[in-house]
Amino acid sequence: MKKQLLCLVMIANAFAAFGQNWSKKADKLYSDKEYSKAAKMYDVAADSTHFVKLKQIAYYNGACSYALAGDKEKAFARLNLAIKAGYHNKTNMLTDSDLKSLHQLPQWDKLVKSIKERITSSPDPLKARLITSDVENFWETYDKAKTDSANKLAIYQKYYLDKASPGLQDYYINKIRNLQNLVRGHQVRKKFLASIRENTMKVESQKVAMVAILVKFKELYPQAMYPDIYFVIGDFSSGGTVSEEGLLIGLDMQVDGPEVVKDELSLWQRNNLRKLEGLPNLIAHELIHFQQNNMASDTTLLKGVMVEGMADFMGELISGNTANDRLLRYTNGREKQIWADFKKEMYLNRSYNWIANANQETEQKPADLGYWVGYRICKAYYERAPDKKQAIYDLLHIKDYKKLYEDSRVEETL
Repeated sequence: MKKQLLCLVMIANAFAAFGQNWSKKADKLYSDKEYSKAAKMYDVAADSTHFVKLKQIAYYNGACSYALAGDKEKAFARLNLAIKAGYHNKTNMLTDSDLKSLHQLPQWDKLVKSIKERITSSPDPLKARLITSDVENFWETYDKAKTDSANKLAIYQKYYLDKASPGLQDYYINKIRNLQNLVRGHQVRKKFLASIRENTMKVESQKVAMVAILVKFKELYPQAMYPDIYFVIGDFSSGGTVSEEGLLIGLDMQVDGPEVVKDELSLWQRNNLRKLEGLPNLIAHELIHFQQNNMASDTTLLKGVMVEGMADFMGELISGNTANDRLLRYTNGREKQIWADFKKEMYLNRSYNWIANANQETEQKPADLGYWVGYRICKAYYERAPDKKQAIYDLLHIKDYKKLYEDSRVEETL
């Protein structure tokens, strides 16, 4: 029976991977404006996964593609399937320009009313919850898997993923993606994982500092919205990210201490393992990202560094430190050379050389230098502005990245 369960989980994860691969192909067709082909590919993606959240995404994106292709009947059918699968973001659906052609049809109002919208954020910083249930579930999973190594995948699926909070569901889809890789990574880093266990249970020790940061940001940006904060265990999948569900914190990357065993970690992993006491700085960084949905779309490196650097700079304003203080130490005395290198690529689609480029980390030069570049631009703009609250608003509503860069006169500060 256990062997059969393991096979079913392996098949299910294979289907999940296929679903994501089909979605990527569909995304490419959508970006190429091949809407009819994209719509059919999203259908395949929905049929190829058992993960409910992935089905929601595929059905919704398929509806958008069918609407853009002029097939309104199928667009409505896919929206109904998305809603049946749990899609609840009514605000997004009402403002999505892809669906504009459906608004005047009689079934639109009925469809909109059928959505059971779930509120995932509040203007009150004191209503944001710290959710650690996934951490507790993980260690239960880990202990069970140790005693039944032949069925690790099934155990991880049943006790970790099947019990996942909304935050872990999004973190899994966006950052983990593959259960076999997650389990394999934990096997490779057994000593590290065991050594961080105690620290992962200490999130509450940072609660006062984290709440103070949330309240402080309200003073700078009265329009701020505050979601729940989810703490999860990945496999160095991501220190932090955001989704419509909230702030998603990869706690396994935030719990360094003298007792932590690091000899199983790569250079980049060792350099990016943060102390538990720095957790509030990361929360501040991700809180800024959650507010950035009013910024203009752009594929340039300049936009990429400003998105990340803004989160570092504003995070520093409200927490006292950036989430990437090691970059400040490295860049001291090297500013002009780094800037000269950045300017060669700033208007190109080259974020991969400056952000999330762990493969380029060396003993001599850290990855992710784009965070520092964006930090300096945003800091220069803020410090030049006579009205600081307006400067915060301007940064979170950038429509012209080149103009804001020029207005910052950042190179005068190097």
